[in-house]
Amino acid sequence: MTDKCAQTLKELPTMDRPGLQQLWQELFGKPPHPKLRRQLMVPILAYRVQEKAYGGLKSSTRNYLRKLAAQLESSKGIPQPQRIKPGTKLLRQWHDETHEVVVTEHGFVYRGEEYKTLSEIAGLITGTRWSGPLFFGLKKRSREVGAK
Repeated sequence: MTDKCAQTLKELPTMDRPGLQQLWQELFGKPPHPKLRRQLMVPILAYRVQEKAYGGLKSSTRNYLRKLAAQLESSKGIPQPQRIKPGTKLLRQWHDETHEVVVTEHGFVYRGEEYKTLSEIAGLITGTRWSGPLFFGLKKRSREVGAK
């Protein structure tokens, strides 16, 4: 960590509000919102100091955040990143039969056919509507989450 960055980070928690406001002006080029609490200013300023010293987010992360913001503005909801790596095999025993699903870059393969969601596959297997992640054990039922 650079000496100046380290020194600023060390001083931030002890700075008074006018000092924080002045630093904000220097780092962001505009004053902070008048109702912004000191408790929020300190971590935001700490991040900005480090960002200025070492660089910001990777371009791929910035692009993802822009895409996320655009989807939220258009009311499409928050996209969930796929948490399962391509190539992963999911196994599920159902009525004395083992069902195997392979995760791909764009969805899932079950019995040689491609599907976009696990829920489609769970429906084929059970004949009823199921949450695919729940059926394949990737997520717990809501009542199981609260009971620990």
